Amino acid sequence: MTQSAAFKDHFSVQAEDYSVYRPEYPAELYAWLSSLCSERALAWDCATGNGQAAVALTNHFSYVIGTDASESQIYRAMIYPRVEYEVALAHQSPLADHSADLITVAQALHWFDFAPFFAEVQRVAKANGVLAVWCYELHQISPAVDAVIQRYYDDIIGRCWPPERRHIEQAYSQIEFPFEPIKAPSCTMTKQWTFKHLVGYLGTWSATQQYQQQHGSDPRLQILDELQTAWGEEDTKTVTWPVTVKTFRINPTAD
Repeated sequence: MTQSAAFKDHFSVQAEDYSVYRPEYPAELYAWLSSLCSERALAWDCATGNGQAAVALTNHFSYVIGTDASESQIYRAMIYPRVEYEVALAHQSPLADHSADLITVAQALHWFDFAPFFAEVQRVAKANGVLAVWCYELHQISPAVDAVIQRYYDDIIGRCWPPERRHIEQAYSQIEFPFEPIKAPSCTMTKQWTFKHLVGYLGTWSATQQYQQQHGSDPRLQILDELQTAWGEEDTKTVTWPVTVKTFRINPTAD
């Protein structure tokens, strides 16, 4: 979902798994975002991936446009009434000037060229429209499982993370936004997962894919037995992710 002119596609290879294993964002987040909008005619979900946020937004907006630079992601996106998908870079969207009430970017802003994208937001947003971006960090399951995952993240695939990943680790705190901030409520994602689901999720990580391309082997195999032992005998476990939400009011530019 990298959105620069030299599009570095970290996600098309695992697009099908991405649609299966990535967690869903809480419904309360979309409800709160819609409450910030004076109109709810159109939402733009930029870097829509499998379309999960775009589909969820139809509960609050009359029409949703989801864009992504990855044609493979768009091909596998969730088909749903009142959702239109387009292949497009983040800073070159097909939306009309001042047409969107809400613009969302879920777990993808760190791939963008910030200045061109913010200019596109200014162009596309209605007066007093809203921009919401969010990201989530490493999940939490149990101390034993979390320790294995942390070692996998740091020591096994650590060198394969793209440099943009630092923005996730910093919870977007080092990105300068040229818009008026709106204080967002705390947000957490929660899922009930099987061991198979956890292993599948690790396979959607860009660093996992990069390791496989560099070494010709699946890095998950290096922790599979240890991870299974840490998981234990339970069929399912509760998985949580802390979510950082940054929200902004898009004021009209001065003439």
